[in-house]
Amino acid sequence: MRTLRQSFEQRPGLWAAVLILTTFAVRLLYVGTGQITLVQDEAQYWDWTRHLQLTYYSKGPLIAWIIHIWTSVFGDTELGVRFGSIFGSLLTQVVLYLGVAKLWNKPRVALWTLFIFNTTAIFSGLSILMTTDNPFMLTWACSLFLLYLGSRPQSDGQAPLLPFVLLSLTFGVGVLAKYTMLGFIGLAGMYWLALLYQRSCPRGFFLRLAGALAFGLFLGFLPTLIWNMQNNFVGYKHVFYLIGAAGKQAQDFFQLKRVPEHLLAQIGLALPWWLAFMFVGSWQALRTAARRRPPRDQREIAERNQAALLFIFFVPVWLFFFLWSFHAKIMPNWTTVSYVAGCILAAFAVDRLFTSGAGRWFRLRRVWPGLALFVFLLMHTAQLLPLPFAMDPTRRVKGWRELGQVIEQHRLESFANPDQVFIMSNLYDMTAALAFYVPGQPRTYCGWVDSRRMNQYDLWPGPDQGKVGWDAIYVNKRFEDGVSNDTKKMFEQVSDPIYIQTTYNGQPARTFTIFLCKGYNGYWPKRHNNKF
Repeated sequence: MRTLRQSFEQRPGLWAAVLILTTFAVRLLYVGTGQITLVQDEAQYWDWTRHLQLTYYSKGPLIAWIIHIWTSVFGDTELGVRFGSIFGSLLTQVVLYLGVAKLWNKPRVALWTLFIFNTTAIFSGLSILMTTDNPFMLTWACSLFLLYLGSRPQSDGQAPLLPFVLLSLTFGVGVLAKYTMLGFIGLAGMYWLALLYQRSCPRGFFLRLAGALAFGLFLGFLPTLIWNMQNNFVGYKHVFYLIGAAGKQAQDFFQLKRVPEHLLAQIGLALPWWLAFMFVGSWQALRTAARRRPPRDQREIAERNQAALLFIFFVPVWLFFFLWSFHAKIMPNWTTVSYVAGCILAAFAVDRLFTSGAGRWFRLRRVWPGLALFVFLLMHTAQLLPLPFAMDPTRRVKGWRELGQVIEQHRLESFANPDQVFIMSNLYDMTAALAFYVPGQPRTYCGWVDSRRMNQYDLWPGPDQGKVGWDAIYVNKRFEDGVSNDTKKMFEQVSDPIYIQTTYNGQPARTFTIFLCKGYNGYWPKRHNNKF
């Protein structure tokens, strides 16, 4: 054990490479062997690549651009869709290691950062699933360390220029990934105030920071602004509706019912022991950053700046979403970027524990890494276990391949002209999954046939453009007894429900209902409401 510990001390770069490449290989194998099908949002982002635009209704354009690049290499497959996530996770780990080990000269803490990053549920999931949070966390990590680089004065006391030039690019690309990147502006301002408090702010720091963020904001928002101007600003309205700044959620300012759900989700995503270490590390960072006595040397100045940076980029972000959960429903992944700094804070806390050499917590030091490894292995093997469907964490992504095959069989056998049959649903996620998993990956349609929010499919042409007289297969989630009046109005004839019970590893999986619809007459409902 001592020899292994000495190896960690003496050859941290080698061990970092082993950790990064091993996790990359595990994820590549996991995805490449088709262990789980796409989450519906992944299928939606893939469908966007068939209609490349400046931006999209609910998200920025970067996710579609990345998927387009890798599907052009690996094809329209699960690996093609998800390779950007796997590769993005590798790049994020490289940035974290170089930032902590090389820039901050803390190689042991850097190794712990990589270990914690790879064993939290949130980052393990984001390293496989191709969502907007994957490029978002990469650009956020880059921007965080570039902000720190910009706070290190040159020999003349001036703030360096190059970090801010690069920051403008990473910040702008981050905005293209997710609008939440705008929060970086406020946090960077808080870091500037912390530098002033510590009397370590280099000359010209604020002006260069403001210029970098302004240019990055222009770079990131220009495509989305142009698109929204062309589409009645529906994308921005959707964001305001989601965060509770508009619509029904804005009417109820204070509610308690969503807070327990939000807290449980965060504990699950970060894992309870890593979350505890994050807050322990935050307290230690606050004590370091808030010292009143003058620093003894440049090393102490650097440590104070690092502590302030990590505290600011974890605690205020995490607390903001916690407090906002009293007002609106918070998606569990909205706190993702806080855990970039959180992993580093936890790594500092764990490193202190392992080097303390005494105490009750020191005796338990091997428990937390052991539990984390168990969770990591479980996350990559759960789909192979004979778990009851209700307890299976991957149940949402089971049954799509089988559903696609059943639909294709009905298309070929139940219609006089199989080549003139289109597929539709009433929900965007179902529509996207059908587009990916029905053989041939056809263009699918999302009918606004009941009460729901607008989605990207509503902004694209419907089957009324060229498919009048065709037949259709209408698909619903779960078992349904019938269709809405709007659906009936679209066709000459709608069949009785056909129930589909999918299976996985011999266990019942998701349920669906399909309806065979004959004679599309060209009616395609369009609605205008305040649900964005």
